[in-house]
Amino acid sequence: MPAIETTSLTKRYGESVLAVDSLDLTVEDGEVFGFLGPNGAGKSTTINMLLDFVRPTEGSATVLGLDAQDDADEIRHRIGVLPEGASVYDRLTAREHLEWVIDTKGTDDDPDALLERVGLSTVDGDRPAGDYSKGMTQRLGFGMALVGDPDLLLLDEPSSGLDPAGMQEMREIIREEAESGTTVFFSSHILGEVEAVCDRIGIMNEGRLVATGTLDALQGELDLGAPITLEVDRVPDELGLESLEGVRSVTTEGTTIMATCAEPSVKVDVVRHVAGATTVQDIVSEDVSLEQLFNTYTNSGEQTANAPEPQEVSA
Repeated sequence: MPAIETTSLTKRYGESVLAVDSLDLTVEDGEVFGFLGPNGAGKSTTINMLLDFVRPTEGSATVLGLDAQDDADEIRHRIGVLPEGASVYDRLTAREHLEWVIDTKGTDDDPDALLERVGLSTVDGDRPAGDYSKGMTQRLGFGMALVGDPDLLLLDEPSSGLDPAGMQEMREIIREEAESGTTVFFSSHILGEVEAVCDRIGIMNEGRLVATGTLDALQGELDLGAPITLEVDRVPDELGLESLEGVRSVTTEGTTIMATCAEPSVKVDVVRHVAGATTVQDIVSEDVSLEQLFNTYTNSGEQTANAPEPQEVSA
């Protein structure tokens, strides 16, 4: 049974705004799924429909096999939610926030253990949340989402306000939750974060799901090429690198040579060719990044000529 499944899920605001357009999405039980898209792509609206904060205009959604509208109360007891820009009650301490969620869900969680897990001390736990920084507030919100060992975590921009160390701690907790069997569904604009922890990704653009799949499968489907950069003593006047089979493009800047190859194996030929003509000082070989994939699918609100039609891409 999928953890999340939507069928033709659509949300219109008035006659002119189509926020989510016929979304068909499946998030499998136990996976970490990254939900990507530029501002206004429909990510938060989708999450709000899954939580029954917003009712769809058309279509349906199930969460943990339950109807997102009819069974909203039962769903909320089984999931943990960290909304974007989570707010707190200024006068309540962090521990009181956690105790309130524990009481609401009827669980036996230890507030101090939750505080420690999200990087807040016992002293922090006794401070009014109104005194917290944005990063501390985000940690508290994440702790509240973890109450009750949820079957599903819905996280909207979970690293917002966190410093690099906090982001790393957040990623580690997400991995731990996934290893224990929890499904994690989160949206983020920090592509490196998604790349580091996700089993699959989905990319939204202008209300439509334009691609889903593993990062490797999406890289292969788009065929964006394999880049390599070489730092040399000098660039020969007649380098002739473009004549090599499998080399798509070559650019030079100062003493830097940048080539795009049809496939990774061609990079060896590039290095040998350049080394035969000049002294190579440094080599940087890169995989196609998630940023390149994201830009390809969302460039100027349209897919580029290389991008496939919206689809699920399997590894």
